[in-house]
Amino acid sequence: MYGYIKGIVKKVSPEHIIIDNQGIGYLILSPTPYQYHLDDEVVVYTYLHVREDIFALYGFKDEETLKLFQKLISVSGIGPKSALSIVAFDDSNRIVEAIETSDAKYLTKFPGIGMKSAQQIILDLKGKLVDEGTDLRLLDDNSKDVIAALEALGYNKNDIKKALKNINIDQSVESALKEALAYLLR
Repeated sequence: MYGYIKGIVKKVSPEHIIIDNQGIGYLILSPTPYQYHLDDEVVVYTYLHVREDIFALYGFKDEETLKLFQKLISVSGIGPKSALSIVAFDDSNRIVEAIETSDAKYLTKFPGIGMKSAQQIILDLKGKLVDEGTDLRLLDDNSKDVIAALEALGYNKNDIKKALKNINIDQSVESALKEALAYLLR
């Protein structure tokens, strides 16, 4: 319902912030409220969670964290509080990496996440998060150039991702592209 809210931070507490937007104070539950400072103008990307007994507005510093939160709450047995604790304690890219590599032990370090929940997160989300571009390997300049070149040559995204995982991306774009093409032509 709300994509983001832009306004002035009027209150910071351990669980939430209040943002004044044109005279309306929005109470926004945040995984890291102390990253905001009083009287700063901020943009907070939001998710409105509605149940029969509660309307709760959750806010995040960037869209990537918001999308990860939304994916996490789509997992059976993971509610907004558990998902909020996961995104609060670590970098989104590291969480995605743990899910993609089936590192259930890593996921159990978050409050409220046991082995069963961690395995459910992996089962439900593995392969669904990297497609949104949250993988760090896909975000550096060399990778973007190699991806663009391979897409121009007609390769699909899944093949490109497999190639990038199996080559040394820490080299010149030309060398990385040659290595990726060699991998894809096997």
